[in-house]
Amino acid sequence: MIENLSEIRQEYTKFSLDINDVHSSPFHQFKDWFHIAIKSDLFYDPTAFNLSTCGLDMQPSSRIVLLKSFDENGFQFFTNYSSEKGKDLTENPHASMLFFWDKQERQVRINGSVEKLTPKESDNYFNSRPYDSKIGAIASNQSSPLSSKKEIESKIIELKAKYPDNPPRPLDWGGYIIKPTAFEFWQGRESRLHDRIKYQLISDNWEIERLYP
Repeated sequence: MIENLSEIRQEYTKFSLDINDVHSSPFHQFKDWFHIAIKSDLFYDPTAFNLSTCGLDMQPSSRIVLLKSFDENGFQFFTNYSSEKGKDLTENPHASMLFFWDKQERQVRINGSVEKLTPKESDNYFNSRPYDSKIGAIASNQSSPLSSKKEIESKIIELKAKYPDNPPRPLDWGGYIIKPTAFEFWQGRESRLHDRIKYQLISDNWEIERLYP
């Protein structure tokens, strides 16, 4: 056991990031880094990101979710609308995303507004999921108290008997799209002098600046 956490130190030396080398579009810059993370085969799941939300109680909440699609319209993920994050987004439709690709010594922070996807978009993704994942989405009252594991196991048995082939998407489950207003690309550097490049959406244009480490 390490008694002094300050003794844990990691020096970041692999890459650098210069404002003159980044794309004018943060979406293109993200795409480049994301593809490197995918191809490097060094990550358990490079689509995983930390999603932070905050409801009217002003208490921030974070959890790991999976990115399912992205383009210049925004970043998509799927969940139960009645979950804690779903309730937060109903009260305050804004969120922050954080990707951390440790083997590349990189982080990407994305802030933006959040909207629900259309029912058709949610249906299309739900129908592409494995059968057991569909059943699980129907069975789970996500974030609600569960008396025992047996309770949800029994619900799953009942649902599989009811829907042996093609279970329908539950109305309280679907997708969201995060529409960015700011990006920050962070590249770890020696002596904590990290490279940080920020994109800010101002009057429909992306303005780029370097930040202090």
